[in-house]
Amino acid sequence: MASTLPTRSLMSIGEVLGELRAEFPEVTVSKIRFLESEGLVEPARTPSGYRKFSYGDVARLRYVLATQRDHYLPLRVIREHLDAIDRGLEPPSAPGERPQVPLSADDGLPGPRSLLTERVELRLSRDELVEGAGIDERLLEQIEGFGLLAPVRAPAGTAPAYDSDALAVATVVAELTGFGLEPRHLRAFRTAAEREADLVDQVVAPLLRQRSPQARARAEEVAREMGSLSLRLHTALVRSRLRDVTGT
Repeated sequence: MASTLPTRSLMSIGEVLGELRAEFPEVTVSKIRFLESEGLVEPARTPSGYRKFSYGDVARLRYVLATQRDHYLPLRVIREHLDAIDRGLEPPSAPGERPQVPLSADDGLPGPRSLLTERVELRLSRDELVEGAGIDERLLEQIEGFGLLAPVRAPAGTAPAYDSDALAVATVVAELTGFGLEPRHLRAFRTAAEREADLVDQVVAPLLRQRSPQARARAEEVAREMGSLSLRLHTALVRSRLRDVTGT
């Protein structure tokens, strides 16, 4: 959120106007205030009431202005685009199309990305998860029933949301069903993942108990490094066992 950024990262409305004028000569302070009143951007406010815009706010304004200029879309549709972007989706490329899940450059699986910020965690509805993974509701119920994925924690009163990990799990499970496997056959993967995570927890728990920002940052770094190493070890062990299975 813009209100959590340091002051030096924030701009006044006049500075925002200067950022946008080169590309959008017709933009005015009144136009920016109007877009704010329509909920398309939410700048922070100083104690005295002055607007302070983050670079993310400017990127949103640039997207709105460019979309209006190039595609003549109404603000209602642009708001839907921004909602998709905020949830890590790519907005529709043409009227009537649905937002798309971007693919990770690392493994080709669906992954979080945003057109407006460096990274936005993917947040999908249940229907979007089903469509994105190419599964049906029955298979999703089985995947959840055997503990292979679950919705992320959501504020009270809001619908469950699924992240990029849930989408990746559902996508891979769907592909494995093509080999005659069912979610119940894959519980060993969940058990192995839980045990690996427990080992990481044993190492980082003492750091987290220190409750200092430096210790927490170190705990996050150690968890990432150990997670990467555990994946490499898991891959090597599976590859070795497959050679025994195939005799190659």
